[in-house]
Amino acid sequence: MKILVCISNVPDTTTKIKFVNDNKDFDATGVQWIINPWDELALTRALEIKEANATAIEKITVINVGLTAAEATIRKALAIGADNGIRINADPKDSYFVAFQLAEVIKKENFDIILCGIESCDYNGASVGGMLAELLDYTSVSAVSHLNLENNQIILKREIDGGQELISVQTPFIGIVQKGIAKDARIPNMRGIMMAKSKPLQVVEAVDSDNYTDFVGFSYPKPKAACKKIEPENVKELINLLHNEAKVL
Repeated sequence: MKILVCISNVPDTTTKIKFVNDNKDFDATGVQWIINPWDELALTRALEIKEANATAIEKITVINVGLTAAEATIRKALAIGADNGIRINADPKDSYFVAFQLAEVIKKENFDIILCGIESCDYNGASVGGMLAELLDYTSVSAVSHLNLENNQIILKREIDGGQELISVQTPFIGIVQKGIAKDARIPNMRGIMMAKSKPLQVVEAVDSDNYTDFVGFSYPKPKAACKKIEPENVKELINLLHNEAKVL
């Protein structure tokens, strides 16, 4: 059984976002890039499953749509424990483009379990996993908070309104994972970092695809209003501000 984990190369969540060219392009100067946190948790769970089922899991592959700079992030995933990596050589423009490029590579491989984070922390589109399943005509399960291999059966737990759902699925399938899939993301150790240098990283050229979106420009959110502190006994002033300024009453 082979597991594929789709990873995004995203700015560190503490990065101060800047735009250039009249706010039409993201300024990557000085940005520290990381594995998208949701994808990192998916990779962690894949590794846990492999360790618990060494004879059943053949290998874990990570795949990314990105330019050369993304290879450092892929190497980090290899250092964490993935067996090999694939980089699709293209600028990840939008969700459809990324899903299409991933699908074209996956069609040529035989992956049993494909994991995607529920969203990336840069665009928060939450759409690549669903699009990928549609393009491949694979079973997909969203909001996966637990994944396990029990008696050669894949058991998933997903969050639903008011509770949880426990289901089993046949391979191949795409699991779109969220909070709970793993407790903490793994951190590469020195041995893993050294081994990652010799692990295979395949570069695949992107294929032509339809273009459905264009980025016209970016804008910053409006700055938050200054915080006003009201003395606990001054209830009338609090009500006045909530009614006339905040207009929530």
